[in-house]
Amino acid sequence: MARRAYGDLTNCTYLLALRLDCFWPNRLVDDFFIKVHRQYFQDCSLSGRLLHDPPNRILGPFIMVPVLVTLLMTALVVWRSKRSEGIV
Repeated sequence: MARRAYGDLTNCTYLLALRLDCFWPNRLVDDFFIKVHRQYFQDCSLSGRLLHDPPNRILGPFIMVPVLVTLLMTALVVWRSKRSEGIV
């Protein structure tokens, strides 16, 4: 229900900005949305919407794979450059 209300409010501000020949979105529209949210959703809980780091078992491969690929490519370039030094 709140999503539909925000959608309707977005459309309203967009049409108003077009009629007034203003850019949309703009700072005034952002401030208006913040005021509306503070007034009508002041007791809105932030739990469940906060971003958390993923567990280490998921985060680990995203860190280790690029590190290993970088080390492998560096070793390959060094090995290849030493190998081709004797070829004229």
